[in-house]
Amino acid sequence: LQKVQVLPQTVLYIADAETFSGHEEGHEQKKARKRNSKETATALEKLLPKRCQVLGLVTPGIVVTPMGSSSNQPQEIEEGEAGFALLFPKIDGVKIHTFHFSKDLKNRVFDESKFAEAGLKNNPDLRVVLLFGYNSWKSGATRFLHQIVNPLNEKSIILAGGQVESFTSLTSENNNAQPGDACGVVGLAFSGPQIQSATVLLDQDVADERTAEAAMQRLKAANIPERNTIGFMFACVGRGYRHYKTKRNMEADAFRKFFPNVPLFGFFGHGEIGCDRIVTGNFVLRECNDIKDDLLHGYTTVMTLIHLGSAK
Repeated sequence: LQKVQVLPQTVLYIADAETFSGHEEGHEQKKARKRNSKETATALEKLLPKRCQVLGLVTPGIVVTPMGSSSNQPQEIEEGEAGFALLFPKIDGVKIHTFHFSKDLKNRVFDESKFAEAGLKNNPDLRVVLLFGYNSWKSGATRFLHQIVNPLNEKSIILAGGQVESFTSLTSENNNAQPGDACGVVGLAFSGPQIQSATVLLDQDVADERTAEAAMQRLKAANIPERNTIGFMFACVGRGYRHYKTKRNMEADAFRKFFPNVPLFGFFGHGEIGCDRIVTGNFVLRECNDIKDDLLHGYTTVMTLIHLGSAK
């Protein structure tokens, strides 16, 4: 961070569990591991401006484009230590903000007025919402995720993301508090009239180089400007080299073939959020015929492009 020339307003960092909390300990040391995570998160946040929004996630694996050049080859790191941080400065015409919804153990019905408070409803400039569920193994977690995703399932908004191990930082929360036994959803919302976005879903049938590249051709057909654009890859832990019969980096390589100058970031997780959808203004590549999209998946990969407007 010593060489940063522009102060960040929003930071998304993602690391695998081994990097963030050290090697996996036994069950009896779980509390100590959580405390270590908290200490690491606090140390990272102290490096950033006090008013900076920070969202930190822990996942089973990482997808990252090494820094130095956007044309560097993206890497799928399924094993070993890895992590990255995306630092978003103030961007004219773009608003990025964090949000958090946790399951209320007393109420089965989610209060949708919280969407408006988080800027996710009654916001005509909302273009992209990245959603990350945590503690997905808890009872009621899938039902709660549906309660969050379904009201946001609109043609004018791109939804993408997945299920993570946990979140470690969320500076909009008091003391970054995370209920230990709760499940919920955290995320980033991107608003701005110049934002363009697109997603494609690689389902279980995408299992070789040809079909992976065909999915990238669909994404390319959206004609999203590639300058000032970020790629995100949210993949199931069951994909990667195991899915492609020991061939590594298949999907990241296919992405780079069609988007050589767009950096790619993301993770391997426990479930994916997204579908085939292209949003550029009011243009939707695939009409939904007034039927809600199926956005929650397993054993898939969601590829997403987010264009933040013309770089000045």
